[in-house]
Amino acid sequence: MDAIVTAGGVPQPGEPLYEATQGQPKALVDVAGKPMIQWVLDALNDARHVDHIVLVGLDAEAPITSEKPVTFMPSQGHMVDNILAGADRILQRDASTEYALIVSSDIPAITGEMVDWLAQQVLAAQVDACYTIIQKHVMEARFPGSRRSYTHLKDMTVCGGDINAFRLSLAHSNTEFWDKVIESRKNVFKQAALVGYDTLLLLLLRQLSLDAAIRRVCNRLNLTGKALVSPYAEMGMDVDKPFQLEILRAD
Repeated sequence: MDAIVTAGGVPQPGEPLYEATQGQPKALVDVAGKPMIQWVLDALNDARHVDHIVLVGLDAEAPITSEKPVTFMPSQGHMVDNILAGADRILQRDASTEYALIVSSDIPAITGEMVDWLAQQVLAAQVDACYTIIQKHVMEARFPGSRRSYTHLKDMTVCGGDINAFRLSLAHSNTEFWDKVIESRKNVFKQAALVGYDTLLLLLLRQLSLDAAIRRVCNRLNLTGKALVSPYAEMGMDVDKPFQLEILRAD
């Protein structure tokens, strides 16, 4: 299994992390003596299930290292475009590769054990897409005060993870899915339409269970999928704000 690491974000003046980055890529901000992305690469190197890494958003001159082979690609301008470009590069390298992990560069607390847990879950599920979620009590126990954004389901309260997986054939076989994602990426009303207004209403009323939510979204997007309830809060502890950066620097 290969991994696509997305590292294209550069905080701009006025954005929360600009003071910490000063015009440099967010992925290179220092966390405990290393660029933040280096911790992510270390975890992927330690993972038994990861063979090759496609890094989108940095070039080979970046101050990072990896024992496993890394293909560097420039940012394509948006997260979805970066993922599709990474998928194409993986398939060019080995057309038989079935799944890829999508890993954000700003989750420096992950470990190889966590990556392998996800890879094993993905291979066992055999669906088009797997999305990790973390229950609120797990996140708050590990990172109190992290102020994550939570979704209130009927049976649990969760936040999304920042390391997920998808079947590579989805990149081209389900163009309807990607067209909808790309079309809705900057419009909140189109995002609501993407999952269905009825589904959105049930979410707002907290009348939708996890299984029902996944079933509705998958039917809407014409794919098979599974939500993986992760025991690891680290998978959802990304760095969006300065105080979250300080939490991870002190961890």
